[in-house]
Amino acid sequence: METYARRSPIAASSGALFRWHAQPGAFERLTPPWEPVEILERPAALEDGSRAVLAIRIGPFRKRWIAEHRACRPGVGFDDVQISGPFARWHHRHRMHARGPERSELVDHIEYALPFGPLGRLLGGRSVQRKLERMFRYRHEITAEDLLAHGGAAAGRSLRIVITGASGFLGRTLVPFLTTGGHDVVTLARGEGDGPTWDPSAGRLDPALLEGADAVIHLAGENVAGGRWTEARKQRIRNSRVDGTGLVARTIAAMENPPGVFLCASAVGIYGARGDETLDESATPGSGFLADVVRAWEGACEPARDAGVRVVNLRFGVILGAAGGALQRMLTPFKLCLGGRLGSGRQVMSWVGVDDAAAAVLHALRRPELAGPVNVTAPEPVTNRVFTKTLARVLGRIAILPVPAFLLRLLFGEMGEAVLLRGARVVPARLLETGFRFRHPDLETCLRHALGRTEPR
Repeated sequence: METYARRSPIAASSGALFRWHAQPGAFERLTPPWEPVEILERPAALEDGSRAVLAIRIGPFRKRWIAEHRACRPGVGFDDVQISGPFARWHHRHRMHARGPERSELVDHIEYALPFGPLGRLLGGRSVQRKLERMFRYRHEITAEDLLAHGGAAAGRSLRIVITGASGFLGRTLVPFLTTGGHDVVTLARGEGDGPTWDPSAGRLDPALLEGADAVIHLAGENVAGGRWTEARKQRIRNSRVDGTGLVARTIAAMENPPGVFLCASAVGIYGARGDETLDESATPGSGFLADVVRAWEGACEPARDAGVRVVNLRFGVILGAAGGALQRMLTPFKLCLGGRLGSGRQVMSWVGVDDAAAAVLHALRRPELAGPVNVTAPEPVTNRVFTKTLARVLGRIAILPVPAFLLRLLFGEMGEAVLLRGARVVPARLLETGFRFRHPDLETCLRHALGRTEPR
């Protein structure tokens, strides 16, 4: 038998720590984005005898893993025991030790045996230990930070929240982040489906889907960096944001008992290309296609605001995470030492880690003094040159193949110029003024967490 153990202090009671693990979404929050794991069946509750069925990828092979929960004791812990899966034996003990009224210690202790006996230990023993260390360092940080974000005097009651665009990159992080905090989340999918749906292109949104909601979070919209901006694509980008937002805002405004807050995704593209000028929420809008779209996008929220609903326009920067978005697209070329700066590399990139982006949404939801534009960016924007060097260093690679500006213009046209070769130095003044604490305020810390490289190689 082999063993692995990790322990961490948690700024929450042992009861709160257990409840966090028992909430829907805990498995998603605890799964590192680099791990190829799919949930096939999830238990209805964390109780003795409940089972989770997973699919994991081991090289080119796909393996089912069935784990059974045992010894479940609220405020104390629970066990996961492999019924079938990749190990010859696996027994994972989760323990929550009380260390004070609002302090506890999380201990993960695993006993396992690799298949094929001594040969399995010889071939895979060290790599499994390294993988467990990487994984549980990530899991403990997520657990501690999520509980900190959900706790405290500002936590308040559990909320009923309706979200559009939940299947997007941010939505896939935001939904489990909110549900593990005890909030009731309803997701609206576009088109036809088994669950609640809406159709922004047809102007269809049943107000009954929003009844009883404390908040609506609107994230839906076409990806602006999804390809060359043809006239047809530009029209789709504009329509998906302006028309969809207007439909949600008008539906809220017409309700007899509307939700108290409407959080609408927006973008730092509203500021245009401003070089090295530092821009907070008081800065005037810029010019260009993106700035024009974002102005109209935010303007489409007016019916809800006129109806007395608190409206927050969340101006997101480039959201960084290994499971999607810009960073995911960069990983393969950088790992192959084919990465490099874009053009001159002097353009400023206003970025934010995906976990900070999700936490900022909750912060804006709970802070009644926040209304209007709120920049959701890390406090330390960087140039593309600095981003390139930092990502290469975190990955332990070299980045010596710059992409010429003329090539980006040739390949992507107006989109390449606006999105890849220009930027703006945007800072999160309103978040900082209202006490928001960033988990990853600097780029290297954010990338090391997202990629599981929290210790320099």
